[in-house]
Amino acid sequence: MKRARVSRTVLTIALAATGSLYLAACGNGAGGEDRARAAGGGTTAGVTVVAEDERRPLGEIRGETLDGERLDVADHRGEVVVINVWASWCGPCRAEMPHLVRTAEETRSDGVRFVGINTRDGDEDRAVAFEERYGANYPSLYDPAGELLLSGFPKGTLPPQGVPSTVVVDREGRVAARAVGPLSREGLRGLIDPVLAEG
Repeated sequence: MKRARVSRTVLTIALAATGSLYLAACGNGAGGEDRARAAGGGTTAGVTVVAEDERRPLGEIRGETLDGERLDVADHRGEVVVINVWASWCGPCRAEMPHLVRTAEETRSDGVRFVGINTRDGDEDRAVAFEERYGANYPSLYDPAGELLLSGFPKGTLPPQGVPSTVVVDREGRVAARAVGPLSREGLRGLIDPVLAEG
């Protein structure tokens, strides 16, 4: 019984810390217009790129989407996956959403799959309304407490560090790049295209 209480306390502290990061980062425009560097890895003002030989596997990210379907990111192994973390109350998330929708449409035939993770939204109806308003053309998992983010980005990977954050996963299921802050269409292509070109 005591061990269960300690585990719950640790999880509660971890979730609270994660939540603080998301709340603090919303509105931070870092990385909004930056392009990821294609070679060698490194960090450029809000964008971090991982060299191929240093990448770590994404953890388990699966659950129910806002439209009630089951989704497991691992089912997209062999494709490039773009994971965008967002919240309906986040202004920068609203600003970047049209770019995400357009880029998802443009890159679908190239084998790129977009997945959203809605977090820190206590009201699922607001999150659904957000997707409808912006014509989201890809699914979003509902993760109000940030539990998927904790399990999906184990130590050694690049966890999202705010809303919005965008993570690109290569065809082998490894975290290849991360942007913290809103992205333009050009910024998204700067993250995606080098990973897509890896063959």
